[in-house]
This record gives sequence, C-alpha cells and structure tokens, in this order.
Amino acid sequence: MTILQERGLTRLRHLTALMIVGDRQPLTRTPAEADLDFEDVAFASTDGVELRGWFVPACDRVAPAVVFVHGWLWNRLGNTAGRVPFPDASVDFLPATRALHDAGCHVLLFDLANHGESGRRPPLTFGPWEARDVIGAVRYLRSRVDVDVERIGALGTSAGANTVMYAIPDAPPVKAFLAVQPTRLAVFNRHFSREVLGPVGPAEARSMDLLYAMLGAPLPSRHDPAVPAAHLGHTVVQYVQGTGDRWGGMEIVKEFSSVTPHSLGVVEYPSTGRYEGYQYVSERVDDVVSFFLENL
Repeated sequence: MTILQERGLTRLRHLTALMIVGDRQPLTRTPAEADLDFEDVAFASTDGVELRGWFVPACDRVAPAVVFVHGWLWNRLGNTAGRVPFPDASVDFLPATRALHDAGCHVLLFDLANHGESGRRPPLTFGPWEARDVIGAVRYLRSRVDVDVERIGALGTSAGANTVMYAIPDAPPVKAFLAVQPTRLAVFNRHFSREVLGPVGPAEARSMDLLYAMLGAPLPSRHDPAVPAAHLGHTVVQYVQGTGDRWGGMEIVKEFSSVTPHSLGVVEYPSTGRYEGYQYVSERVDDVVSFFLENL
C-alpha cells in the first residue's frame, strides 16, 4: 500500500467515526459573552440520555421560548471552524440568542446526544433517534413556570433541522419552526463523500447501510424527512436553503416545503457552500426574530 493510499484509508476511517459517534466540540464561550444571564440546565431525552444546556431567560415573567437544535459535529453554541477534515465555517448562535432575548423570548441552547457535554447514544442517525432529545427539550421548557407553554418554537440547522422535523409529530405542540438547510441523509452522504473522498466516496457512502444494519440503527438510505414533514400539523414552518450548497439541494428543501401543512415556503439564501448557508442564522438575525415574533 502506498503512502497516499494509507492516508486515504486513515481519512476514510476518521470520517466514518465522525459519522457514527460524532465529535465533542469544547464549550469555549458562554452566553455571558453576549451580556446574557443564563442557567446551566440538565434534562433527559425520552430514552433517558442526560442532555445539558443553557436556559437564557428573557425576563422574570411568563414568555415564549425558542429552542436551538444544532447540526452534526456542532454544539449548543453553533460551529467552530477548522476542527473537521473538510471545508467548514463558523456558525454563531449567540447573536440570534441575544436578539430573541431582547425581543422578549426565552432561549434554550443545548447539546444533542453524542455532542458537547450531553450523554452518549451511538450511532448518530441525523434525526430519527435524536428526535428523542428535542422532545425532551420541549418537555423541559413546558415544565418551567416562566415559559408560555402555548408559545414554544424551534430553530434547527442541518441535521438539527432534520431532527426537529422528526420530533414535532411526537412532541408537545411546537408552534413555529425555522428549518435551516434540512436534507436527505443519502443525498448529503453521496455529495459530501464525493467531494471529500473523491471518486470512491459515493460507494463508501452506500456501504454505510450495512454498518448501520449491524448496529441496529435506522438505515441512512431510508432517511427521509419528507415523511415527518407531512405530519407537522399546525406548526408554522419557514424553510431556508443556501443557493450554493453542494451537499444538500434546493429541490429537496422545496419538496419538504410542498408537503408541509403550514409552510411559508423556502428562503433562498445566497451562499457559496453549505456552511455559508448556515450563516443565515447569524447574519439575518432580524429575520429570525421577526419569524418567531409573528408566529409564536
């Protein structure tokens, strides 16, 4: 085996590990950096995994609340660029958290299982199993006396958006949902692996089904958020998709929107890549706040 082949195999193993067990980005900041008071909180997913996060109170009275659900390999703060073996960019949840706080909304930032400081539940399923975490988060919010239980919203990015879509049909009511770049896992894996691993990438991506079958987990090829999207009920959903996303796809998100009972359509956000599409959350803070104020 040549040195280049050995390096390629090492890279493949690293990426496979990231797909299955994720990563734990350290929490290098807190909401205090945005001049926000916060509480360290812990609650359980519906299958008992301990989840940890921060509750940022808007005021000392009953108010609506928004839960942020992060993407693959991120944590409750968003994403810190440069920690993964592929092109990414930083995504910061604190500006939107600050703006929602100032607009009178409580905010819950938490780590999904296998991320940040939360407990383990391997393998990652990019939605179906992580939905248990979102349901746990919504139940936690509904347990608080300072949260208006009729006005709970969610913001999800990437796998986090998929996760919220899988969660809402089985969760206590979620009134409004901002879904930033959800996608089908098989499509993402195919395009992502081709760009990162080269011509052999798509074949390696298809082999993930066998591995997941051995682990007793939902198969990536059957991952389809369009199914729960059709059952989002009265939840008002705004989809966002970057125009330059090479790993997901505008047509997929438009399909999700078309089957969602109360969709406001798809915001086509100008971007040069998938991670740049996530910048909507930090660069269009006013739009984020307006969506929740109008629909909660």
